Amino acid sequence: ADHDFLMCYFLQKEIALYTASKANLEFSQFNIDDDVDPLFKEYWCKRLHPKNVAEKVYRQPPLRISLRSGRLNKQDFKFTKHQTSLLLAADSIGKKIQYNCRGFLPNQRQYRMAGLAAIEIAQKVSKAWRFLRNPKNSAKLVRRRDKHNMSVNRGGYCSTSTLSAGSPTSSPSEERVSSGISLSWQDVYNIAVKWRQISEPCDPVVWVNKLSEEFNSGFGSHTPLLLGQAKIVRYYPYYLRTLEAAKTIMLDLKYVNNAEDRAIFLTDIEKLKKIEVASSCSDLYNVVGETYWVATRCDSIAFQGRRLEGTRITTQNVGKTGFDFAIRTPCTPSRWEEYQEEMTAAWEAICEAYCSDPNPTRDSNALDAVKAAILRMTYYWYNFMPLSRGSSVVGYVVLLGLFLAASMDVTASIPPGVQVDWEAILSPDPGTFVDAVKPWLYPSVKMSKSLKDYADVSVAFGTTGSVVAALTSADT
Repeated sequence: ADHDFLMCYFLQKEIALYTASKANLEFSQFNIDDDVDPLFKEYWCKRLHPKNVAEKVYRQPPLRISLRSGRLNKQDFKFTKHQTSLLLAADSIGKKIQYNCRGFLPNQRQYRMAGLAAIEIAQKVSKAWRFLRNPKNSAKLVRRRDKHNMSVNRGGYCSTSTLSAGSPTSSPSEERVSSGISLSWQDVYNIAVKWRQISEPCDPVVWVNKLSEEFNSGFGSHTPLLLGQAKIVRYYPYYLRTLEAAKTIMLDLKYVNNAEDRAIFLTDIEKLKKIEVASSCSDLYNVVGETYWVATRCDSIAFQGRRLEGTRITTQNVGKTGFDFAIRTPCTPSRWEEYQEEMTAAWEAICEAYCSDPNPTRDSNALDAVKAAILRMTYYWYNFMPLSRGSSVVGYVVLLGLFLAASMDVTASIPPGVQVDWEAILSPDPGTFVDAVKPWLYPSVKMSKSLKDYADVSVAFGTTGSVVAALTSADT
């Protein structure tokens, strides 16, 4: 108990002090990923005791320093009519992120976060698309790409040479967007990441490649479906599908990897027969005989014949209580590079689908191409899982924002029993994922010009303090 108290006190105090130091500054300057020490973030993500990190990292300025420097004044926000209208719209849009499954409770603050993030994404993306649809600007962009030899991110409508491949957290400045230099996929997703970070400071939401040591050694998320005798209420409904996916992979590859990443071959006919009829993770464990993992399939579109490593399905014996049956998503530099290439190509495909048609909103085929392209990028995001946590909601927020940017409102809630990230993880290719989602998503999509009626989010809530107030207020 003392350990937990000290851990929470130190880590959350530092994040609170960091936020306070940015209260009167533009929200674009709120940047946990670049400003906070990587070692601190690793301890934060792993919930380690602060004694080994407190003296090794840069400490945030005390509250009195922020007060003295004028960075923190008394915050007394009274929302204008435009701000109130924006918050109401955000609440309506944000409700669409709710999973209608056991264990996922409603959270009005997260709804508002999601809605504001989706609107801001839509505003910035639609601005970039308007620039790209101008033939003069498109020609300039092509010349700029040729001049800079953009081999790293493979060029394309919405690529940018101003962002390094390893810096997905650079905030797109208003100058860059307004001057017509296009957005990268990292820019787009980082808008949602920042909103997710500030909406719940207790959650360590960071880009994994900003955790230096953990990234190089392969930081991995761990999501159990079965933990000993406990059926994890949120994820156990996907137990049988995950089990069947593991069986299919084992029968296809005829080997698994053990805890040391060494191959265990399963070529024996009797073992293959047992795998085929296995009805539980314990049955599979008994065939293998030790802790093992298999990687789900994730086929590339950008590179024909390439198969990316999806999520690892793992089974570990935890003694008398049973087994840890879980998914784990490793993030290593090599995996990151492959997914970055895939995400870049997927983002370019969205931009090309929308910007290449003179009137995409009047052409149902063009709109279907845009919808499918958005879902394909969402598929790769969910298999990528590049955040320490929060990848699920960030992925769906960006989906809502991109649909809105293309003048389409998603009006339906996610159906009962469906978790969109799990649908992507268990789909071997983006086409399978699109086929799983579009029966309930596409009929709900309505053409809309509501985006032009919303105040600019980055202006209406320009400072970090005003963002906190917007997320906290219940007066709208």
